Amino acid sequence: MLVGMLRPFRSEVAAQLLLRHVNLDAVWYLLEPCEVRVLAPGDVLISPGDTDRNLYLLLKGSLQVYLGSSEEDLVAVLAAGQAVGELALIDEKPRSATVVAAESCRVLVLPEAVFWSLLDASHEATLNLLHMVSARLRGNNSTLSESRRLQQQYRRHASLDALTGLHNRRWLDEVVPRQIKRSQLQGEPLSLLMIDVDHFKSFNDSFGHQAGDFVLFALARILGARLRPTDMVARYGGEEFTVILPNTRLEGARGAAERLRAAVAETELIMPDATRLGTVTISLGAAERQLEEELAGLVCRADAALYRAKELGRNRVES
Repeated sequence: MLVGMLRPFRSEVAAQLLLRHVNLDAVWYLLEPCEVRVLAPGDVLISPGDTDRNLYLLLKGSLQVYLGSSEEDLVAVLAAGQAVGELALIDEKPRSATVVAAESCRVLVLPEAVFWSLLDASHEATLNLLHMVSARLRGNNSTLSESRRLQQQYRRHASLDALTGLHNRRWLDEVVPRQIKRSQLQGEPLSLLMIDVDHFKSFNDSFGHQAGDFVLFALARILGARLRPTDMVARYGGEEFTVILPNTRLEGARGAAERLRAAVAETELIMPDATRLGTVTISLGAAERQLEEELAGLVCRADAALYRAKELGRNRVES
């Protein structure tokens, strides 16, 4: 909507960041013919792909800037005095964001010719533009840094088991193949343990699922405390755990497994409310990686050894 003469809005024009310290009288002849556009809440000022060459100065109200066309990705809220559209004018590329009126707005539209003429006429306006662009780029960098941080945080949480704090099956599938490749390149052995809590279902039935959760949490602490810093332990699923033992032959893996088995069997479990759960036992299967063997094959052989341990009476190590 064209409001008409610009003079009634002179104070709003003077408050623009682009015109800070600019002699307004000296450039008014450039600004006065420009359109003043009124936007209702929800009106779209800019859409992705727009090829217009205008700079928009926000005289009144506020604008919301969304990444692309998604209204879920709000990246900025612009207040009166700020400008939008300068980057598209400078790089001469189509618009890449969506800009929507958050409330009733009044916008001064500067066509490309007026924009460049204003910069030619005022050194202060040029400096102001540089400050605006640098601030916008810093803001973009901050947004990217925060986005990267959130992505890393998401990946970290996605690879952790919420109950035990250990890595989960997803992490195992992503990280262990790299460990296997590393051991192969360096000519070092690598072994794997599969661990299962004996009679866990019966324990849950007797004491309840809250107690069962505590057992898994406590077991994670016991395992972590008795492994080397280079060893890796993960919750494979349910009451099953996996331990990766880099640079370890089968004999060493069996020794580590026996130490874990004994430590668990000897530890009395007491819940935070002082409920005594007694002790639990674990069965373990050990396997050393064979030449050219991938993760699936290694897990399969360790799992078969675990199954033998359970068949032979539980609370034991097999390989």
